[in-house]
Amino acid sequence: MRDVADRSDVPLVRVLGVSTAAAVGGFLFGFDSSVVNGAVDAIQGEFILSDLVTGFAVAIALLGCAVGAWFAGRLADRWGRKRVMLLGSVLFIVSSIGAGLTQTVWDLMLWRVLGGIGIGIASVIAPAYIAEIAPAKFRGALGSMQQLAITLGIFAALLSDAVLADSAGSASNTLWIGMEAWRWMFLVGVVPAVVYGVLALTIPESPRYLVARGRDAEASHILAHISGEHDPDGRVAQIRATVNREARTSLRDITGPSFGLHPLLWVGIWLAVFQQFVGINAIFYYSTTLWQSVGFSESASFVTSVITAVINVVMTFVAIGFVDRIGRRLLLLIGSVGMFVGLLLAAIAFTQVYDAIDADGETVSRLPSSWGVLALIGANLFVIAFAASWGPVMWVMLGEMFPNRFRAVALGLCTAVNWISNFIISLLFPAAMGAVGPAVVYGFFALCAAISFVYVRSRVPETKGMELEEMG
Repeated sequence: MRDVADRSDVPLVRVLGVSTAAAVGGFLFGFDSSVVNGAVDAIQGEFILSDLVTGFAVAIALLGCAVGAWFAGRLADRWGRKRVMLLGSVLFIVSSIGAGLTQTVWDLMLWRVLGGIGIGIASVIAPAYIAEIAPAKFRGALGSMQQLAITLGIFAALLSDAVLADSAGSASNTLWIGMEAWRWMFLVGVVPAVVYGVLALTIPESPRYLVARGRDAEASHILAHISGEHDPDGRVAQIRATVNREARTSLRDITGPSFGLHPLLWVGIWLAVFQQFVGINAIFYYSTTLWQSVGFSESASFVTSVITAVINVVMTFVAIGFVDRIGRRLLLLIGSVGMFVGLLLAAIAFTQVYDAIDADGETVSRLPSSWGVLALIGANLFVIAFAASWGPVMWVMLGEMFPNRFRAVALGLCTAVNWISNFIISLLFPAAMGAVGPAVVYGFFALCAAISFVYVRSRVPETKGMELEEMG
């Protein structure tokens, strides 16, 4: 029988399979956060909500995400990565059933918060687990699988929304057993949640968790047979040295001379903020509503949203192919330029929105067809640039850029900041669209993309090819 060193292809296949299973949490992340897209207008009509309350009902899940992200690292250190993944699965299942059967907007918010906690857990555990089990030379590509899974989840959510709405004639119409299509949009989420729970039971525990629990032999076996480590005992000793410091981690460890925090933590925080302030989730939470607001039919809006989701998936493969070749920093810079151009084109197109009177005598917004094409080109160029860069690369960097002595705390904090930033944009987007219009809103997103370029160029370090034990 050949030794591990001679079976270089086998560990790669195994670590790919394990990373794929862990990344299903990202699929749920994308599915659960975007499934509301097709239900927004139906929920607003069902419960007679203002734009601000509608935005809050959509965005409140993100507060749960921040809570889940903040506590996920600590729970994972106590319970292990697998058990925390199972907790996320259970929360997803309960949230999907509760939201589908909701009777008031208030209990809908409760179920969405529970689902948000599950999303927050998945958003931290998947990249952390993959970073801990993947070989350094493949870590960027394998870490990008989290974002690929997110994009596939978004696509699946928008596609299922479109199919269900089309089957019923509208998201507000009754579909099966006396329930409206928008309720089934939430209930479908039970299926991937169950799959996630089953897969979590099949994958090995993180070597770093096992070392922290004194289970060195198990950790060595996993490093050899899953990660393909040629000197697993040496790596266990290396992990042991860093875990001993990590075990004493507290909030004091992230303090430093830069406005009270460690400078590297600020890099993670600003990456988390910029990823959301360029407006990506305004596209994936509200795209159907956005396109209807400028004159697209409901059916055309759903189709447009699905096409955008497909582009998101395809371009994530580009990121996976290049993140370990050209590095994280260069991909972020290229992405910032592409996002700025796309958002600027969309903002320019939206300056041509005008009011018209429809067949029912109501005032509606319209966009001339030529400008509508420009808006679509701009929005999709933005998604292309984001999916090939900031979407996956931010998660890769958050999973690997911090020293082990405060990785769990820093990752949890930065991910919580990402979700809070998402909450702010998602909450204010509907009201801002009504108050100042899409041109100003997308102009703001373009400005944030331009600032992100300047920040990455001046502050963000390269982490390509480094072992986690070398960080910091």
